[in-house]
Amino acid sequence: MAKMDGASLGYAYHLPTGGCLLRLRNALSQFSDLFSEFNRYIAPAYHHDRCERSVQMRLYSMHKREFVMVFLAFFCCLGLGIFIGLAGPPITTTSHVRGTTILQKLNLSNNMMSQGPFVITSPVITTYHQQLWVISVFQTDNTDDEIFDKSFQVLVSIEGVNTDHKPVPILHGDKAHNRTRHLMCEKQSCDPVTILHLGFLDFSHYIFTVNFYGLKSFHKRYHIREINFYFKSYNPGFTQLEMWFRLIFLIGTFTVACWFTLTLRNYVMYDWSFEQKWMS
Repeated sequence: MAKMDGASLGYAYHLPTGGCLLRLRNALSQFSDLFSEFNRYIAPAYHHDRCERSVQMRLYSMHKREFVMVFLAFFCCLGLGIFIGLAGPPITTTSHVRGTTILQKLNLSNNMMSQGPFVITSPVITTYHQQLWVISVFQTDNTDDEIFDKSFQVLVSIEGVNTDHKPVPILHGDKAHNRTRHLMCEKQSCDPVTILHLGFLDFSHYIFTVNFYGLKSFHKRYHIREINFYFKSYNPGFTQLEMWFRLIFLIGTFTVACWFTLTLRNYVMYDWSFEQKWMS
């Protein structure tokens, strides 16, 4: 009897060698089996043949006209917001006082322009102003074409005026705010220098005492002609507009969320998807 093997029959059998492709396929299969229990909560798709279907989203059944209306409403709201932003009040408001005027009130000569002290009283401030910046702008008599950078120190003490019109020390003179600033100038104009920034406002008026150190040699060479102190804060009108916008959008969001939850009550909670359960 002739010996029969796989070659004579026209086929061959190979034992599994455990290649990388087979191992990867087995790992993916185990990973799929591990998360197969979550498939019933996934939103339905066209290739799903299971009977447990989640509540279909309204987005899947919208017509072209409805899509056009949604996009039209979105662009109308966007245009309305841009129009209100352009026609509304400015974001910030600015007022300023001259350094020469401050020195005259203190009976000091203009030779003290390089050091001060400058006792500055802020304008009337309310909580609608949100924050306050004090910025100084130097003006010189320099006629050269050079651009120079001069470092100096700024010493600031702060007092608030209460309802009884009495000053309340906030930052004492012995613990004053001392910072190093850079004065960059080109010809007669210099870049603005931030003196201080108040993140919250507790008083209707503030009194700032500003002293400069390290500008005497600069003043002798280029002669500081004027220092303008600017008070910059948020516009109260813009703050009120911002508050109304937030209130309207809060009410609108709450209304849409309630309407969405109410429409889902028509279906069994078991059929809700993860997103629908989270939103409601």
